[in-house]
Amino acid sequence: MAGAHDAVVLARAQAELRTLITFDKDFGELAFKVGLPAECGIVLFRLRLPSPEAAAVRVSAVLAGRSDWPGHFSVVEETRTRMRPLP
Repeated sequence: MAGAHDAVVLARAQAELRTLITFDKDFGELAFKVGLPAECGIVLFRLRLPSPEAAAVRVSAVLAGRSDWPGHFSVVEETRTRMRPLP
């Protein structure tokens, strides 16, 4: 959904029951400050990786490592993953 507004992307993920995977921290604001529905789950990656290929490998490994993404706003960093229940 390149070029789509963040709220539209989040609404589509919610409607399709898909966990939203992003490198854009604005989605946390939409869920917590604006109050848009996000029970689908949001996973924010905050990583410094040398290439898109390295990012794809890391993202795939992290996502495969657990199944409790829905219902949470998760922040994946280099050495840890923080999860907070969504409102």
